[in-house]
This record gives sequence, C-alpha cells and structure tokens, in this order.
Amino acid sequence: MNDPYLNELRGEFEGYSNQLKKLKKKLLKTNSTEQQAKIVKQIDSIANKMEANQRQSVKVTKSRIKELKTKSKK
Repeated sequence: MNDPYLNELRGEFEGYSNQLKKLKKKLLKTNSTEQQAKIVKQIDSIANKMEANQRQSVKVTKSRIKELKTKSKK
C-alpha cells in the first residue's frame, strides 16, 4: 500500500532504528556507569516512540483497508 502518511511513519521508524544502532555502539564502548544509564534511558525512550509509531501504523493501515473495502462495495 503506497500511502504518504504510512511512508512517513515508515521513515520515522527507520530513523529510530538507526538511532538505536548508534546508541548500542556507544553503550558498548563506554565504561562509565553514569553514561551507560543515560544511554539506556535514551534507548528506552526511543523504544517507546517506536512502539507508538507501530501502533499508529497498524491503526492507519486498518483504516485504509476498511476504506478500500467500503469503496469497492459501492
């Protein structure tokens, strides 16, 4: 399904994934427990954003499918 809003959500999700990869590398390199704690909080925050993004994507996809079914019945 090619939908501008879904494409935008997909792009945001990919951005979050890239951020997580960078944070993972930082986490593995640092020895400071304070720095590690900050990175873990950032990872948790991004994970929550990713979950919200996925929920929104599912809602929009279901809505679009419902619209298509409604249009095809007419």
